[in-house]
Amino acid sequence: MNEVSPEQLHKVRHSLSHILAMAVLEVFPEAKLAIGPAIDNGFYYDFDLPRPVTPEDLTDLQARMERLVKEHVEFTVKSYSIEEGLAMVAGQPYKEELIRDLAAGGETEVTFYRSGNFVDLCKGPHIATTKEIADGCFKLSHVSGAYWRGDEKRPMLQRIYGLAFESEQELSNYIQMMEEAKKRDHRVLGPQLGIYMISEEVGPGLPLWLPRGETIKYLLQEYMRKKEEALGYQYVATPVMAHENLYIRSGHAQYYSEDMFSLTDEEGKKFYLKPMNCPHHHMIMEKLVTSYRDLPLKLAEAGGIYRNELSGTLTGLIRVRGPITQNDSHIYCTPEQLKEEFLKVLQLFKEVYEEVGISDYWFRLSLPDFTNKATKYGGDQQRWEDASQAIRQALVEFGVPFVEAEGEAAFYGPKLDVQIKNVTGKEDTIATSQVDILVPGRMGLVYTDEHGAEQHPIIIHRAILGSYERFTAFLIEQTAGNFPLWIAPEQVRVIAVSEQFNDAVCELASNLRKQGIRADVDISNESVGKKIRNASVMKVPAKIVIGQKELDARTGDQWHIAVNWRADMADMPTDPMSMEDFVSLVKSRSV
Repeated sequence: MNEVSPEQLHKVRHSLSHILAMAVLEVFPEAKLAIGPAIDNGFYYDFDLPRPVTPEDLTDLQARMERLVKEHVEFTVKSYSIEEGLAMVAGQPYKEELIRDLAAGGETEVTFYRSGNFVDLCKGPHIATTKEIADGCFKLSHVSGAYWRGDEKRPMLQRIYGLAFESEQELSNYIQMMEEAKKRDHRVLGPQLGIYMISEEVGPGLPLWLPRGETIKYLLQEYMRKKEEALGYQYVATPVMAHENLYIRSGHAQYYSEDMFSLTDEEGKKFYLKPMNCPHHHMIMEKLVTSYRDLPLKLAEAGGIYRNELSGTLTGLIRVRGPITQNDSHIYCTPEQLKEEFLKVLQLFKEVYEEVGISDYWFRLSLPDFTNKATKYGGDQQRWEDASQAIRQALVEFGVPFVEAEGEAAFYGPKLDVQIKNVTGKEDTIATSQVDILVPGRMGLVYTDEHGAEQHPIIIHRAILGSYERFTAFLIEQTAGNFPLWIAPEQVRVIAVSEQFNDAVCELASNLRKQGIRADVDISNESVGKKIRNASVMKVPAKIVIGQKELDARTGDQWHIAVNWRADMADMPTDPMSMEDFVSLVKSRSV
């Protein structure tokens, strides 16, 4: 199966999901079938089964699938009326629901694919025969829970995942990559390194930042604030909730209410926990701006927001319910200023990502599709085209690669997504900048132009780091927890050779902290080797061991020490140095 097309690989993966269902029905004849699509790295199928699937079951199912594939099963398709389709899936409630929904949507026929004795509701496409599946190219990987249709109020099903690639070698390469990804998974490393935790008592999607994690978050916020204030951004602070009238005015109550947490006070007034900072910032803009001379206005906030995400979609720090602390800014400008301001946003992206160490990213320009999705986009079409062209011109002028994605624009304007591949090789969005041409008019935000006429500003919604939660997750996975020296929550650990050196170690660490170095101590009863290993496990960049030799070399407050650097810091000096030189070296690595 070498050099197969993406379309052919998709067919193979989709067909394997049906082969999986055939194998499951051999083991569990009473199984209720849900859906079984192809996905980026293989396939899955959701089942309602009489008992949990075990690792032994996966081994058995894998063998059954391999046998079925070797039987050269053929796939054929046939259409049926809605009534005939319902008769064919009698006793399969999830399939019945799907057919009834298709009928409600206006469909009069449904398609079924037959493979051997198995017939499944499916629109395809599929391969002609399992002869097209290469030997050793697929493997069942794991089982997870999945709510029917992603709704936590619906039944919990068992989702059996499988991997599938062009060849056995491609599959092997992917499995090796996933093994490496496990070592970098922020959901594992984050708690291990004391970055954050999830508490069942607090609730899903509500992470608790531990001291080391809060240090990282603070350092990132401080770094961005200095960057932004140097560029003329003004920081504001807004409440965590607002009256529903604000969101009715902005349009979010119409387009976004299902994703917003609401509450009602004792007077019956409805409030929402804010799902984004922009409506609050618009109120501040309305207060501060009267004339074109007041523009551009750049408001920034590390504002905490809350979103009602489905529990099944919550993922560590990548996807949370709140607080989502956004590196948020809104640039209010005239149409004439749009391209210039967007160029400045692109420059800031470049500077920040170079300094923080994010590489191999690219831009995706998300545009409207007035041909097929015209109802999604409101306002004047020419304004959409002008805004899209301004972003495109800025990207071309800045000289960065980008792709265009028609139909992916937000409801209020085109946007620029920063794309990156995560540790599993999957494309993900790390940050977004959106141009808003619709909400200023809807909310009545105006300024007076040079001719004395009222105009609506254009708004650039800009988040260089996205949210600090999501960015920290990316940073953990990109660095495998080996944070750059300037952002490491613990920059140096001072280790006592034995108990008699504890006071000296504590004194040295205290002096380092007074000079702005994040230092901790290890004065436990463990051996020196164990203490060094413990610091290495926590990815501490620098380790200083204090024993009799270091005390003998000390003159007053002057220390002469050797530094044991983290393995990835081979460029750092290894010769003994004074404490002043060490402090200067650490500070020189700050951005």
